[in-house]
Amino acid sequence: MAAEFPHSVLFCCDHNAVRSPMAEGLMKKFYPGKVYVQSAGVHSDLDVDGFAVAVCEELGIELHRHRSRSFDDLKDWGDDISSYDLIIALSPASQRQALELTRYYHLDVEYWPIMDPTGIGETRDAKLDAYRQARDQIITRMQARFGPAHA
Repeated sequence: MAAEFPHSVLFCCDHNAVRSPMAEGLMKKFYPGKVYVQSAGVHSDLDVDGFAVAVCEELGIELHRHRSRSFDDLKDWGDDISSYDLIIALSPASQRQALELTRYYHLDVEYWPIMDPTGIGETRDAKLDAYRQARDQIITRMQARFGPAHA
């Protein structure tokens, strides 16, 4: 294992509609009961993406009930960002936001450069392939960081 296993992880990306919900679902499946995990976006203006739902269902991960949340939504719902041990940013904008929000707290922020699959591919199969590639990038980084999956 590359580093100490955190008690709580917040994944973040731009809209909390593709990458961070996939990462949240993957973390919950691969390390069940081991870590508290949530996800958020810089914005929460989009619903969870149907292609993200589809490629996660291939692994038995249910995302269709996910509700997009922003950093502000977390705060409004009483989920204090300072309570997380680790924030993992999956996009440059979310990394900037996380670093800004953590200036006053002692929190670790990691940046995992995961490709944004939205808008890639002309056909349904090509789009699904792009989303699978993003999902698999998350899995690779997750297992490198936290060790082999337990699920």
